[in-house]
Amino acid sequence: MKRLRKMLDNYEPLFVKGGRLESFHAIYEMVDTLFYSPSDVTRGSPHVRDSIDLKRVMIMVVFAATPCALFGMWNTGFQANTAMLAMGMETMPGWREVVLSLLGAGHDPGSLYDNFMFGFSYFLPIYIVTMAAGGFWEMLFSGVRNHEINEGFFVTSMLYVLILPATIPLWQVAIGISFGVVIGKEVFGGTGKNVLNPALVGRAFLYFAYPAQISGDAVWTAVDGFSGATALGISAIEGISGVVASGLTWGQAFLGQMQGSLGETSTAACLLGAAILIYSGIASWRIIVATFAGLIIPVVLTGFVDSGNPMINMPWYWHIALGGFAFGAVFMATDPVSACQTNTGRWVYGLLIGFMTWLIRVINPAFPEGIMLAILFANVFAPMIDYFVVRANVKRRVQRSV
Repeated sequence: MKRLRKMLDNYEPLFVKGGRLESFHAIYEMVDTLFYSPSDVTRGSPHVRDSIDLKRVMIMVVFAATPCALFGMWNTGFQANTAMLAMGMETMPGWREVVLSLLGAGHDPGSLYDNFMFGFSYFLPIYIVTMAAGGFWEMLFSGVRNHEINEGFFVTSMLYVLILPATIPLWQVAIGISFGVVIGKEVFGGTGKNVLNPALVGRAFLYFAYPAQISGDAVWTAVDGFSGATALGISAIEGISGVVASGLTWGQAFLGQMQGSLGETSTAACLLGAAILIYSGIASWRIIVATFAGLIIPVVLTGFVDSGNPMINMPWYWHIALGGFAFGAVFMATDPVSACQTNTGRWVYGLLIGFMTWLIRVINPAFPEGIMLAILFANVFAPMIDYFVVRANVKRRVQRSV
């Protein structure tokens, strides 16, 4: 009471002599001081705050994707050096050969250093161009909106690079990331407001705008003149027997020792990243589990059908090891902005992605991958899924209260 009487005495001149606006501010300040600014505050453990903010979340995602990037660099070099050995090539034309020679790297497919440095010589230029082009748009929109540059672009740039083939022209890299950042994110208001995954938007744009440089048999191994279909491409024509006949074992496929994009071939590295994201609480384990289940369940249910379609008889464990399914399920489907926010919705969202992947892979043999379009499709329906989940919860609560 003594404190209240003292404060009333201090604010009395404003109440009596001040205008209406001054009186309002005085009352607001007094109430705020009385009820929200106590003189004694507790500082013990019950009031510890979580240290995870947006910056740490984004850094953790990049850290989780690092095993995919490191293995992808090695695999890019291994595939290229193996192809060069088979073709009888000792060197390759271009500036990369000069740089590799200066670094003491050769073209021995059995050398960890040679393979890694070869892959790094392709990864680094693509990443630099991605950061430069995408960073330009980030700074431009941040300047126009008078916002600080968001750390979310570091994740977008890393994931975007890892889902590209090593041989893609750098000017297409710039166009793709520009489209993904501007159309996939900034037109919706920036980080936290995008409906679609920006990295996948850029990848989808390149696929439909420049299919010759991002699909086919000649883009997956960084050796001029070499042509070889991916395991999924072979399975779409010859089935799993064709994949086995090519010399690829399931263990090699699970590890990622096969042709593909820069960093999405290794299911093992993706699952390691999933463990990091789930343990840190950044990614939803429900989405990851549901995505895998959405693919495995229809594969098991239809695997006995004899329809003449070679993809329909592929075992589920081959499905999850081939292509970029694991990478998409772990790093793309779990995007906290474009995915569902309710727990029930996450199950539906993941099952939809897995089922759509199976549908595209099996029913449409011209496009054997499927995970990219499946995630974009589910992104569009994620808000609607959450809406119906919330409405159902509200309806049940109303019924319980009657």
